[in-house]
Amino acid sequence: MAGQTALIIIDMQKGMGNSALPSRNNPRAEDNMARLAAAWREAKQPLVCVRHVSRSPTSVFAPGQSGIEFQERFAPLPHEHVVEKNVPDALINTGLERWLHARGIEQVVVVGVSTNNSVEATARTAGNLGFVTTVVADATFAFETQDYAGNVRSAEDVHLMALSNLHGEYTEVCTTDKVLIALGA
Repeated sequence: MAGQTALIIIDMQKGMGNSALPSRNNPRAEDNMARLAAAWREAKQPLVCVRHVSRSPTSVFAPGQSGIEFQERFAPLPHEHVVEKNVPDALINTGLERWLHARGIEQVVVVGVSTNNSVEATARTAGNLGFVTTVVADATFAFETQDYAGNVRSAEDVHLMALSNLHGEYTEVCTTDKVLIALGA
């Protein structure tokens, strides 16, 4: 990776541990995100922590709820950039695009949750805005959901379809190990 590359960690908040959430895939995703964050910090590359702030007062991500807080291992360091969003896309109405441009950052690596929601939305916009965008398949996860026809889709199917929607069109999809090699870690 040439030049500055921002690692964008999306929605790794305490509310993601809510037992009411549907089943998910990729149980090692958090470990891979943590490996990437450690490598980014060691390489002194920019790290962005994105937090969802819900507009619904009953959401686990509503202000004043513990679910809005970052999980301990994804808590930003004082010099790292924090983005608060109200919609899935971390580049919409947040100032993140301006922050990246102001620092001359042309490449972003996107990880977090959920693959088919905030990760996909952010990666699509980043690609459309001209950022060289990578999504790390094994550092994201999705939840089981019902499709438009009423069929239950496994978390793995949802995850793989979201990655398929992105790869080659908006982003490159690859693994944690491949990104770490490219970073020189």
